[in-house]
Amino acid sequence: MLLLGTPGCNTDELPPAAGFASLSGTVVDSVTNVPIHGAVVTVDTVLTATSDATGRFSIDKVPSGITDYAVEATGYQAMSSTTTIEPGKPFTLNLTLRTQASPPPH
Repeated sequence: MLLLGTPGCNTDELPPAAGFASLSGTVVDSVTNVPIHGAVVTVDTVLTATSDATGRFSIDKVPSGITDYAVEATGYQAMSSTTTIEPGKPFTLNLTLRTQASPPPH
């Protein structure tokens, strides 16, 4: 991708926000619907956020387009998927995680 700068406007800032969107949402238990604190949400393998006590998370400046995401939390099965994020439009991602199956007793 070739980026041409405007004369006299040489800054190291990110490209205009039109190519980005904010992503936010919640992570909850699939059975109890209780918010999951400490879940790590990873977008495109480089952007991460950790859910707070209410299960909420947010990531600013997510590049628009097809986006891969993954969610992990202690005691829960990790999940991953793909979505499409439109430039300049906030995107909400509400996630439900299943508890990990207990190993069978011996």
